[in-house]
Amino acid sequence: MRILVTGARGMLGRDLCPVLRSCHDVVGIDQEEADVADLKAMCDLVADVQPDCVLHAAEFRDVDRTESCPRLARRVNAIGTLHVAVAANQVNAHFAYISTSYVFDGAKDSPYVEADPPNPINVYGDTKYAGERAVTSLFDNHFIFRTGWLFAPHGMNFVNTVIRMAQGKCWLEAVTDRIGTPTYSLDLAHAINAALVAGVPGVYHVANSGSCSRFEFASEILKQMGICAPLRPATSDPCRQPARRPAYSALSSDRLRREVGYAMRPWREALGDCLARRESQAAESIPQLAPAVSAR
Repeated sequence: MRILVTGARGMLGRDLCPVLRSCHDVVGIDQEEADVADLKAMCDLVADVQPDCVLHAAEFRDVDRTESCPRLARRVNAIGTLHVAVAANQVNAHFAYISTSYVFDGAKDSPYVEADPPNPINVYGDTKYAGERAVTSLFDNHFIFRTGWLFAPHGMNFVNTVIRMAQGKCWLEAVTDRIGTPTYSLDLAHAINAALVAGVPGVYHVANSGSCSRFEFASEILKQMGICAPLRPATSDPCRQPARRPAYSALSSDRLRREVGYAMRPWREALGDCLARRESQAAESIPQLAPAVSAR
């Protein structure tokens, strides 16, 4: 299958494209190749590529910034998704969309399942849900992958932020009253690939198994890294972050296991692999010194 991936240079895209290439012919694009908000540009690009499937991973992901830039967030996450979907529809390609657990309001106290009704409480979640509606309006058979608390060795994410602050000798604070499911981008990429290969369309929740608070997540990061740093528990303060977050955004990936036969591993195990990969990449980036030559 020939797959066009948008957002190929993003945090997920950097893992997604190599994983998909193990089974498919993959063309990765990002904003340098085409602006998703430019309908003609997207239609021309998709027509040139002639994909069997378009996997739309590009997004405006800065949750707090979307509150101050709602028009930009809607331009990318809602209108941009509609444009990419229209372009895919014109060449009769299948469509897959990466969405978020933030389409939910956090009022539940058990993991969200695909049948739960979305009710976003911030601009990011609202624009991502608008993207979902754009997809379902154009495609009967579609894939929507909702995920949450995404982390990777690369990019801006909670894991890298905690490590950077701890190594910088900063005081760390993490909230105890937000519960979610951490998701390793590489595991998400493999799950998406498995669902596409299985060919069973629909909405899927994809997150590593188990849930935790942000404080528990930060504690585990420091523990696995062997970093001794002061970490204080805190509670959410709406004055410190522009965007409201769901108090509970954990996802159940049971449908993925039932329909696709793919089970997500525990988040602590996935975190360990991510941190090992992060250390390996850091070691590879250190220039090797030439061996010393002794004067005789």
